[in-house]
Order: sequence, then C-alpha cells, then structure tokens
Amino acid sequence: MLLKDHVVVVTGAGGALGSALVAAVAAQGGIVLGTDLVAGAGVDIVHDVTSEASWRAVCEEVEKRHGRIDGLVNNAGIVHVGHVETTEIDDFRRVQAVNVEGVFLGCKVAWPLLRRSTAASIVNVSSTAGLVGSPNHVAYVASKGAVRLMSKSIALHGATFDPVIRCNSLHPSLMDGHMARVLTGNAENQSEAIQAIVAARNPMRRLALTSEVAGAAVFLLSRMSGFVTGSELVSDGGSSAQ
Repeated sequence: MLLKDHVVVVTGAGGALGSALVAAVAAQGGIVLGTDLVAGAGVDIVHDVTSEASWRAVCEEVEKRHGRIDGLVNNAGIVHVGHVETTEIDDFRRVQAVNVEGVFLGCKVAWPLLRRSTAASIVNVSSTAGLVGSPNHVAYVASKGAVRLMSKSIALHGATFDPVIRCNSLHPSLMDGHMARVLTGNAENQSEAIQAIVAARNPMRRLALTSEVAGAAVFLLSRMSGFVTGSELVSDGGSSAQ
C-alpha cells in the first residue's frame, strides 16, 4: 500500500492512461480524484485544464473534501499530427494550451494544498517525444519538451520548502489507445497494424502497457522515491536509448 491515505488528483482520468492511473493509485491505498472534460467512469470532477477558474474550482472541492493534496498527476494531453509546414498556428497554440499551460496551472493553483502535505509529489506526464524529435508532430514535441524542463524548474523551487514538494516528469512511449492510433495513422483502431509499426521500432517489440506506465507514476508519487526530484523517468522499452 505505497499510497495509503494519500490524496491524489489525476487529470485526464477518462483516457486510457488516466483510467490506469486512477486504478493504480486506488490499488495502492490512495484516495484518488479523477478529473476530465467529460463525466464518466473514474471522473469525479469535470474539469478544463486550460482554465484557471476550473483549476480553482477543482482545488476548492479537494480542499473541502480532504484539506490537502499529496499527489498531483498532470496527465491530460492532446496530440496533433503535422510538421512545421503544415501545422497551423491555432493548432500549435491549442496543443500548448492543454499540454503546457494545463500543467503550469495545475502546479500553480494546487501549490497551497500541496504545501499542506508531508510527502507532496507532482508527476507531470510528458512523453518520449519530450526527449527526442519527430518530424510530423512539431506541436506535440514542443509541448512535451516544455513539460520536461518546466518540471525541473518546479522541482528546484519545491526543494526550497520544508517539507519539500517533489516534481518529476514521466516519459512513456506509445500505449494502446486513441493517441497511438492518431500518431501511427491508424484512426480506425487497427490494433494489429499499430503493434506491427511499434514492433519494428521498439527494442522490446511492443506497445507499453498503461498499467506499466501507471506503476512508474505510483513510484514517483510514493515515499520510495523520496530523494527523486527534477528527474525524468522513462518508460519506453528502450526506444529512446537507440
């Protein structure tokens, strides 16, 4: 029970990774509150991560229920396919609004509640796209690289507090779900085709399991990683090692 009685907020809880994160936190004894744009399974609070007012409403609700936040997982994100010539500025800005500004707002607005914890930990979900380039995902790569370095800045600030507020970025490779279908051009949910594409590129010859990535997040949220801050935890089957 690595997260026994830890109050953990997970954004993007309605997605494939989000639902795995909610399940993993609960399985380790955590008190998890999932948020997403649309109500559904695992979503406790409807929430637009690009809105500061929406973030304040979420934190007010968490404060009313629990009085603090022990863990914040900024998981909500979107993807856009396009290289520098084909990506429109409105599409680029929308990706940054969700993937970068949403993370910034979450850390900023939740900070007072994180300060009330004795073991506060922020996990910002980036991607292997935040470590290596991709010609056809210029907006997405830019956003995930920003999350990586923003997490380091937040970690350095958080280390000045007593108790500290830790912050790390998590970098998964492709997982089975909507984003994998978009990124590999298989919008028709052709799982076998996606697996074949990934098998040709990944040293471990498969997609990441959402449960594996969620397990990495649990480690970063828990006291087992108590001296880990400002780092990148990569869960990619070795793809970024090449």
